[in-house]
Amino acid sequence: MGSLQGEHEEYQYLNLIRRVIDTGEVRDDRTGTGTIALFAPNNLRFSLADNTLPLLTTKRTFLRGIVEELIWFVHGCTDSKLLSEKGVKIWDGNGSKEFLESRGLGHRREGDLGPVYGFQWRHFGAKYTDCEADYTGQGVDQLRECIRKIKSNPTDRRIILSAWNPKDMPDMALPPCHLLCQFYVHLPPPSAPERKPKLSCLMFQRSADLGLGIPFNIASYALLTHMIAHVTGTEAHELIIQLGDAHVYRDHVDALEIQLKREPKTFPKLRWAREGLFDIEDFKAEDIVVEGYAPHSTIPMKMSV
Repeated sequence: MGSLQGEHEEYQYLNLIRRVIDTGEVRDDRTGTGTIALFAPNNLRFSLADNTLPLLTTKRTFLRGIVEELIWFVHGCTDSKLLSEKGVKIWDGNGSKEFLESRGLGHRREGDLGPVYGFQWRHFGAKYTDCEADYTGQGVDQLRECIRKIKSNPTDRRIILSAWNPKDMPDMALPPCHLLCQFYVHLPPPSAPERKPKLSCLMFQRSADLGLGIPFNIASYALLTHMIAHVTGTEAHELIIQLGDAHVYRDHVDALEIQLKREPKTFPKLRWAREGLFDIEDFKAEDIVVEGYAPHSTIPMKMSV
C-alpha cells in the first residue's frame, strides 16, 4: 500500500508509519519484542505558528502525561515516583526494582532513574548520587544557557541542549532516546524591526518508537519550544525532528493499521492560564491550557520495557 494522502502535517507521521510497515527491516531489539525499522527517514516538520500545538489527532494522546513529564524534565527531576503519584506511569517500568537490577543499578531505590534527561539538561557534568540530592549550582545548566543565548546572542550557532553524556550512561536506567536539540532564532527583517523574532527547534532522536513514543515526543518538544519562546520574548515558529532508528514494534502493527485508516483533525491551540510566567521554572501543569483538541479515540498499545 502506498502513502496516505492529504495536506495536514499529521500525514508526515502517518506516511512514515505506512512506509516502515511496508518496507522496513525486521530486527531484534533490546526489549525482545522485535521491530520493523528504517534508518534516518525524512525529517518531520511541524508549524508552531499562531500558538499551534502539534498534538496528534488520529488517536488520543496522553496530554497530561506530556505536560507533567516536561515540567519534571525542566526541574531536573529523576524520580519516577513523583510522576507516578500524579497518575503518570510512563516511567514506572524503567524505574522498577527488577528493571534497575537488570541494569546493574539494584543499589538504587525504586523510581531512582539515575542522571537521565532533566539531570543532563540542568546539571550536565555534575556527579550524580541519587534522585533526592540537591544539585543546585552543580554542573552546566544547559537549559538556562540556551535561554540566555536566545536573548543575548540570537545568531549563536551553539544554542544546544544535549542529554547524551557517555560518562553517565552506565548510571542511567535508560539512555536518552531524544538526545539533542538545537534552537534557531529567525530575526525580523530590517524593514520590520518591530516584529518579534521567531524561534525554531531541531531535535534529533536516536531511537524512535513510532507507535507510542513519537506522538509524545512531538508534543513535548513543541511545548518546550513554546515555553522557551514565551520566556525569551520570541514567537514559536517550527519544530523539526530528525529520527535515527525509526521503528514500529511488531505488536503495535495491528493497532497502527487502525490508526492509518483515520483522517487527521485540526491541531489544537495553546495558551497560558496566567500572567507572570517569566522564568522557565515558573510553569506549572495547570498553566498550560490546550484548546480545541478533539482527537479520535484512544488505541491501546503495549509499552516495551
